[in-house]
Amino acid sequence: MTMNAAAVTSERPAMNRTSDSPGASQSAAPWPVEIHDMTVAYHRKPVLWDIDLAISRGHLTGIVGPNGAGKSTLIKAVLGLVPKASGRVTVYGKPYEQQRHLVGYVPQRESVDWDFPVSALDAVLMGRYGRLGWFRRPRKTDREAAMNALRQVGMADFAGRQIAQLSGGQQQRVFLARALVQEADIYFMDEPFAGVDAATEKAIVDLLRELKRTGRTVVAVHHDLQTVERYFDNVILLNMRVVAAGPVADVYTPMNLQNTYGGRLTILDEVAEAVRQAKPIR
Repeated sequence: MTMNAAAVTSERPAMNRTSDSPGASQSAAPWPVEIHDMTVAYHRKPVLWDIDLAISRGHLTGIVGPNGAGKSTLIKAVLGLVPKASGRVTVYGKPYEQQRHLVGYVPQRESVDWDFPVSALDAVLMGRYGRLGWFRRPRKTDREAAMNALRQVGMADFAGRQIAQLSGGQQQRVFLARALVQEADIYFMDEPFAGVDAATEKAIVDLLRELKRTGRTVVAVHHDLQTVERYFDNVILLNMRVVAAGPVADVYTPMNLQNTYGGRLTILDEVAEAVRQAKPIR
């Protein structure tokens, strides 16, 4: 497979911040997230190679690629959850470690121990511990913030329910609320739509659009090729390296999809044709 590893160059033309980005008033302002020459390897086997990316502010950015392409690893490496073999990550021009309070994270639902005996409200309150510290009790304002976050995702009526008793879609909404209550500026989400029902998917889309409206930046791993154009402003096509990155209208093309997936998905031709004709897939 031939992949364009130089799709995002040091000048980063594909991911340039545009004048209509919320909060992007100065061209010299630092990017929300920059990834410089990052390589990640597991047991000496490379998973990501020479990643260079800049994420623009106030946009919804999807990370798309085949299974094993390193999509989740990319997010985890940015957040310091897996070690990097080389490279660095900055958040608004400073090392991530100094700016972690600006970043919220929604992991894959399957990676969470949902049998842990806490209520939905308690799970959301855990998102406030970065502000409180682990040994301070939540205040009234923290509980109010947690309840407001549950309302935003349509889960206020389940605040006292044990998380193990919730459906998969409800659990995902609780984790979204947990990220919201951090009041972050940048959100990383690992497959937020995976395994949820149609109502939850719509609720998540509405939430992402509200975050964008308020100037937040969202980067989400996404697996459904049919909804990329509807859900995201920018897209990163990834297969161990960056194949292409930039506005969906420019980057989400049949050629780039073929370079990313190598024709391995049966739906790929249908998606490519829909992209060509700019028609929704039924």
